[in-house]
Amino acid sequence: MAFNPIVDHDKCVGCEECAEVCPVEVFQMQDGKSVPVNADECIGCESCVEVCEEDAIVVEEI
Repeated sequence: MAFNPIVDHDKCVGCEECAEVCPVEVFQMQDGKSVPVNADECIGCESCVEVCEEDAIVVEEI
């Protein structure tokens, strides 16, 4: 089973919470926004979704 984390850059405020909480380092900050640069490493734990106060992240099962 694979997962695809998606960041809505219109909602992302660049707080870096997702990058800090992710156990497999999926996210990096680029131009003040979170980018899932290692999306293939996502384990689907949804920790990023839980800490994102802006509801800017969804994790889809693929």
